[in-house]
Amino acid sequence: MKTIVRIVALVAALASGSAFAQQYPTKPVRIIVPFPPGGVTDIVGRLVAQKLSERLGQQFYIENIGGAGGNLGMANAARSPGDGYTILFASSSIVVNPSLYSKIPFDVEKDFIPVTKAGATPNSWQINPNFPAKSMQELIDLIKREPGRYSVASPGTGTTPSLSIEMLRLHLALDFTVVPFAGGGPMVQSLLGGHTPIACSAIGNAMSLIRDGKIRVLAITARKRMETVPEIPTLDELGIKDQEAETMTGVFAVAGTPQAIVDQLQREIAAIVKTPDIRARLLELGVIPEGDSSADFTAYVRDEIAKWRKVIMDAKVPLIGG
Repeated sequence: MKTIVRIVALVAALASGSAFAQQYPTKPVRIIVPFPPGGVTDIVGRLVAQKLSERLGQQFYIENIGGAGGNLGMANAARSPGDGYTILFASSSIVVNPSLYSKIPFDVEKDFIPVTKAGATPNSWQINPNFPAKSMQELIDLIKREPGRYSVASPGTGTTPSLSIEMLRLHLALDFTVVPFAGGGPMVQSLLGGHTPIACSAIGNAMSLIRDGKIRVLAITARKRMETVPEIPTLDELGIKDQEAETMTGVFAVAGTPQAIVDQLQREIAAIVKTPDIRARLLELGVIPEGDSSADFTAYVRDEIAKWRKVIMDAKVPLIGG
């Protein structure tokens, strides 16, 4: 008898969740982007939000809550009800910050449900066109020839490009100075001006400048070449292994969100990023569309947290707030 009761209760719960998903959404849905407007995460969020609004018949709107490397916005999302009406569009800061900050106001595994990776932009090694190196190997040879002479710019301490710099430095035992900027904009301006003629940045931050020949990209940190810039090699094919790194745009639901809603959001967003117009726009931004399953994205998040924890520890990156 008890077994029958349990089965009835389980069926009722599943039916209730399914009905909830069929009705969802019945009111506007807030999408938190934990950065100011204008960045890649924000742009991807707005593209997807517009399509979700069209497809599901309710407004999906962006709320930018920047500050503390994304921690303020992510904490705000973590404190929200797990009802599907608050969604987080996060960058790779959500997998880096747990190891970069001495304390963060959320727990990635306990407070969020990974929905899908909307897309990701690989990091890239960039130079001012007047810099003497014409290839990645030439750049490495120059740095090795004169240890301590060169500086490499990054868009900020703890960003995945800054950690890509540390990965390469550790892997090849290179000696150079890292110059962190307060964002990709100031870094690009310094690169263009030749003040810091070497940089590592997400390729999406400078696609138009790359196309115009104002910045030269020597290599990217992806597993394979990008279809929009197929002439740029990967570090892996150049023989520099284990350097894969990217800045992702990941979609997270708040813990407690019904699984049926998580599944619905995953299906919708995966379909959206594969539509011809959105896919073309993402590639134009330097973002590779993905839309993986919730299970695959959960594994990705776990692996990325472990990977960046090791890099931060091995490179002895000082903890923020420590």
